[in-house]
Amino acid sequence: MDVDPLEQALHAARLVLADLTARDVADAEVVSLVEEAVRERRWWVEQWPEGVEYVAGLIAQDVQDALLERYGRWPLCPVCTSGEPHALDVEPELGPDPHWVCGKAGVVVAPVGGLR
Repeated sequence: MDVDPLEQALHAARLVLADLTARDVADAEVVSLVEEAVRERRWWVEQWPEGVEYVAGLIAQDVQDALLERYGRWPLCPVCTSGEPHALDVEPELGPDPHWVCGKAGVVVAPVGGLR
């Protein structure tokens, strides 16, 4: 049985839940934010099928933006121990194989779904 590439990409994009769990913020409301982002990106990919490989990074960014509006910066950078706390960035912004990166230090922290 063939697996639909869109469904496979959307399932993989839910790896951001592992990051939320690792940082102890995966309550029911936050999980709903992830599902909302998945639902919106499903439509986006249906309109632009070539963008399927970008879905995981975009959903991570969508969740990060939604959390910023409701709770504040997430995920906080574990690399920089001095100065004002800042969030990690998703890189590439529009590309395959997204990672959490400290933009200040220029350090890759973890793949999306791999925060500890």
